[in-house]
Amino acid sequence: MEKTFLIPREPKRGDLIEIFRFGYQHWVIYVGHGYVIHLAPPSEYAEAGFSSVMSLQTDRALVKKDRLWVVAGNDRYRVNNKYDRTYSPQPVTKIVLEAESLVGQMMPYNVASKNCHRCV
Repeated sequence: MEKTFLIPREPKRGDLIEIFRFGYQHWVIYVGHGYVIHLAPPSEYAEAGFSSVMSLQTDRALVKKDRLWVVAGNDRYRVNNKYDRTYSPQPVTKIVLEAESLVGQMMPYNVASKNCHRCV
């Protein structure tokens, strides 16, 4: 059974979503039909939550496509297009196509500097 969204509306394609994990935020891009694209160490499964401590021990991460409700697990989340007030957003089609093109690729990763927040 799919979990209902914890935000007032279903996200729009291209929305940046902030997931509140224990001690940090995980960022994902909503690409439609309930799916998000995100960056996570390959040792993590989608709904890792607290087990994301493993991310401290890796320097590579995998771009993944998963259901939002699976990635969020029991954590709160919200649409947070925080840069839209500062920068003109790219067209939604371009955002989604670029994100989709990265799925399955390994990327440099550092929990402090090259993490999921820096890549979205």
